[in-house]
Amino acid sequence: MSQIAIDPTRLGTVEDVTGSRVSVKLDAATTHGLLFYRGEGYRVGQVGSFVRIPAGYVDLFGIVVQVGAGAAPGPPELAAQLGTRWLRVELVGEGRRGGKFERGVSQYPSIGDAVHVVTETDLRLVYAPMDAESHVSIGRVASAEGIRAFIDLNRLVSRHSAVVGSTGSGKSTTVASLLAALSDNNKFPAARVVLLDLHGEYVRAFGDRATVFRIGADTSKGENELNIPFWALTAEELMTVSMGIITGTPLTIAQEWLLKARRASRPSGRPHGLRDADVTIDTPLPFSVHELWLHLYSVQCATHTVSENQNQSEATRAYEKEGDPAADSIGDSATLTRPKFLAVDQSQTANPKVYKGQYAGQARTHIDTLEVRLRDPRLAFLFQPGQWAARKDGSTAADLDSLLASWLGATTPICVFDLSGIPKAVLDELVGAMLRILYDALYWGRCKPEGGRDRPLLIVLEEAHAYLGTQAKNRAAIAARQVAKEGRKYGVGLMLVSQRPSEIDGTILSQCGTTVAMRLTNEADRGHVRSCSSDSLEGLFSMLPILRTGEALVVGDAVNLPVRAVIDLPPEGRRPDSEDPKVVAQRDKDGKRRPRIGWTEQLYAEDYKLLVKAWRAQKPTV
Repeated sequence: MSQIAIDPTRLGTVEDVTGSRVSVKLDAATTHGLLFYRGEGYRVGQVGSFVRIPAGYVDLFGIVVQVGAGAAPGPPELAAQLGTRWLRVELVGEGRRGGKFERGVSQYPSIGDAVHVVTETDLRLVYAPMDAESHVSIGRVASAEGIRAFIDLNRLVSRHSAVVGSTGSGKSTTVASLLAALSDNNKFPAARVVLLDLHGEYVRAFGDRATVFRIGADTSKGENELNIPFWALTAEELMTVSMGIITGTPLTIAQEWLLKARRASRPSGRPHGLRDADVTIDTPLPFSVHELWLHLYSVQCATHTVSENQNQSEATRAYEKEGDPAADSIGDSATLTRPKFLAVDQSQTANPKVYKGQYAGQARTHIDTLEVRLRDPRLAFLFQPGQWAARKDGSTAADLDSLLASWLGATTPICVFDLSGIPKAVLDELVGAMLRILYDALYWGRCKPEGGRDRPLLIVLEEAHAYLGTQAKNRAAIAARQVAKEGRKYGVGLMLVSQRPSEIDGTILSQCGTTVAMRLTNEADRGHVRSCSSDSLEGLFSMLPILRTGEALVVGDAVNLPVRAVIDLPPEGRRPDSEDPKVVAQRDKDGKRRPRIGWTEQLYAEDYKLLVKAWRAQKPTV
């Protein structure tokens, strides 16, 4: 009893040890509720709180994951006999006296070892960054507001991360705050972050720290036109986006022409410098997709004439080899004008002068689909990509180096790709293509100063559940799996952002070494996050439904200990455009309600023509 009186931080003793799980029996003298020590109050027996177990030269640290009779050792039917004053603790790390805290434990506690509440002094040791240069502050510890919460930038980027939370939990604001911390120009002048923004929420969130790419860019605001050159896609990616499903003979015809066109390519108006044997149908060399359409149409729709010195049986075997197609007009690829061919003379079936080519019986749905998409102005960013557009001879005004320089070598640390203007029908495929382009560029350039090993890249995928669904087979999911599995070695990191983590492929989510979990009310979402987390702390995840807005549970490689943190709010004007609309207007300081907000003001003269104009232009600011 004298020892208990002398050390007011003591809670109880270790009574059972099973691996990293420890059962602690509270001392009879341990008070309920608050424990005061050196003027500070500490909650006793709170799920998520920390305890310290002295063990020789080290202090073992653990997290309380269960409180009460259920935390007692042994079968549940004996719980009533053992009482209710029990804590179940998960060991998470250790710290040497006067030294630094480290994840993992080198030894286990013994039966009868004293268990103490973790004081603010202990917390400062636990949460102090081991390397100040590699750590950034993201907020404050919820249980001790005077202590900052830090994350290890090296592990956050290289070992991937996930930010999850229900709608309204502050997820988008947290992402903005995290990226603002990572893009501090004074601390990280060479930071490199790419954010794929599906709904255009983050365009205004970073100010002069971000370069914005979007379709229909407002250059007066410093935005850049989004261009994704179709010829930077692999053959399979391009055909999926432009033609849909294509197999058999039509696929072979397209591949043969594509290989020939890539070999004759002239990026930036100069020869590409590769041997023909080194060029494949996937080599990112420019060619004219309009010429591809004209070729495919002509091959399958052309008719032919029998030459004077060739009988019909020979012509039947030779088909196109006897001369040019029988055309009234040759067509124009630039304007997508179809060529016109002579009709087959049906009256001379025995010995016709005009006959169909050998591919006339093949399906041509893919050709019509390609034509429709080439005419679609919403896809001009892909098929008419500005200075990267290819002429008929395969030459371009600019090459991929200038594109990658604008994406990866921009003067700002963050590049925001506003994808809200991309048609939903091709969104998954284009997200996958962009991921693959970024990954391939850094993979093949890994030995160069511009590669990912010397200057790592963080790719942030907003609304990840929309295209990374469980067992998804689209291009985005395939590319994300590759980056999640292999990106660490080549300096490419992922940050997944989602309000429905249960809908994200477990293979991808399980590769995220750090999880920033905000309020999650859905049990399936909580279970999915818990099963994919690197920390086995089931009791800790039980607090997810009761987290406050802007509060997060950060677990995994990038933090010394799992931490419940209040994330710093970005300043006004630097927050994502994702705030909830107000039904009841908020009053200003002078007591007046803000006009035109909510249901509390009288209707004014509305003009829905302006709404329709913005809708048709696909620009909310028109």
